Amino acid sequence: MSALTHFDAQGQAHMVDVATKPATHRIAIAFGRIAMQPETLALVQAGTAKKGDVLGIARIAGIQGAKKTSDLIPLCHPLALTRITIEFEASDISKIGAHGIFCTATVETVGPTGVEMEALTAVQIALLTIYDMCKAVDRGMSIHDVRVLEKHGGKSGSFVAS
Repeated sequence: MSALTHFDAQGQAHMVDVATKPATHRIAIAFGRIAMQPETLALVQAGTAKKGDVLGIARIAGIQGAKKTSDLIPLCHPLALTRITIEFEASDISKIGAHGIFCTATVETVGPTGVEMEALTAVQIALLTIYDMCKAVDRGMSIHDVRVLEKHGGKSGSFVAS
């Protein structure tokens, strides 16, 4: 296992110096899901939630979250992101043991550091937005399984979750 990179030799937190790292095409894909009551899922799918187009607004929120990651996570580098996509898939009880929505975020850049944190932030913010927009009808919603599915580019190469 590698040493933690966000600490210097004295154990103090620091931002990793990426000045000498080559710019490469980098991609990260993250995933998460929100479980909810079947009636809540039906409202989201029908587009009849009181606050409006839940998934459309959650998609924009996820994109904004990816772009603001360095403002939220103290040691993340601000990155020029070249692509962010947020995809949603409704799920009934047969797939995950509950009704809910899967969220997948794909984030890309050409630069000296990866975009895993941006993809994870995008998923979390999109799912939190769904919660916010639906909490009036379902306070029992829960967010699960947020993780990196894939990462490509850079010195460490590719990672694909098992």
